[in-house]
Amino acid sequence: MINKRLLIKNLLAHNDENSFYDKKRKIDIGQKEGKAKFLKHVCALSNSNPKNNSFIVIGVEDADNSIIGVDFFDDSKIQNLINAYLTNPPIVQYENVPFPHLPEHKVVGLVTIRPIDQLTSLRKNIWKYYGGAVFFRDGSMSMPKLFESDIKDVNSKIVEAIENHSQNNIEYTLDGVFDFMKNRQDYNPKYKVFKEYFVVCWSGQKKEVKDEVFYSRVDIELINEQVRLFFSALDEVSITLDDNSFKIVEYVKLGFQNNFKYYPLEETLISFGNNANYNIESTLIFQPPQYDKKMLHHIYNANNALLEKLKKGKDLSPTEVKDLQNLPVTYLICYLNLFHEAIDKLKEAKPFLKVYSADVYMRYKEAIRILRKVKYN
Repeated sequence: MINKRLLIKNLLAHNDENSFYDKKRKIDIGQKEGKAKFLKHVCALSNSNPKNNSFIVIGVEDADNSIIGVDFFDDSKIQNLINAYLTNPPIVQYENVPFPHLPEHKVVGLVTIRPIDQLTSLRKNIWKYYGGAVFFRDGSMSMPKLFESDIKDVNSKIVEAIENHSQNNIEYTLDGVFDFMKNRQDYNPKYKVFKEYFVVCWSGQKKEVKDEVFYSRVDIELINEQVRLFFSALDEVSITLDDNSFKIVEYVKLGFQNNFKYYPLEETLISFGNNANYNIESTLIFQPPQYDKKMLHHIYNANNALLEKLKKGKDLSPTEVKDLQNLPVTYLICYLNLFHEAIDKLKEAKPFLKVYSADVYMRYKEAIRILRKVKYN
């Protein structure tokens, strides 16, 4: 089993960007340009590596390879994006890999593109790229080409060597467990060994509501691979487990003013097999709350007026400051109730919320995360 933290270190230490490896400071698949560039790189790496895995490491400075990290990214629907835009889509896995020196909410993103030995192309137009376009890696660049009938397999032995040098061992596993228990000691850390092989560590603030147990500030890691499976500073989560599986149900807090309710968003089931394998299956179980349209029109217009004041740099009253805290979630609720322009307004507000308050900006990112889950389902 590959230790993903060690794999990233080996990629950074021994290789500049090339035909099987790319690195990025960040990606933004919430915007059309960022989505198009990500798809281009996936397409190019897949076509240039028909026999071996290829990788994109996210959260690294290009100039000196310093690891700066990115926000935890929930990848459960990223394959849906790949399938929607690429013909002969490769199997793409996005994993969140924690590093000890990073803040708890930061990780390094590792995208693994698995070979399919078929030519991958864009299925339809996106941004400035046309449907039918084919990309290959030319050194460290992803370039459009008409066709390459003779795709040379030049990377298999190199990638195999890197992966072999990144294999996990008992020392890495024990160190990972001890580090997790130490770093999360304020949040009731626990661990469980599945099938005498896999070690899952998790922590969270426990809360009981009507005989049900929920956790907040949840952190869940598969220690064998040094992969963070779940992290959230905001959501409420329920956790159930047995000898064969670990199940997470994620809840989101939605509502207006002081009337909020928790709604189940997604169920993630991690199943462990007897032959040293595991499977992660995520199912969206979200049923958006529905509200009176007249009330929503009033809230939507109030949000728009508040956004205009932000854009003009005007001072906000104490009531407006409080309303601003809820602006991301109220725009999201409006969108879920068929106010289609609400998301455009929310994205328009992004730079102003980012400058105004870290707390409000975190709420913005949470609303966008929920939207992405719903959209790509």
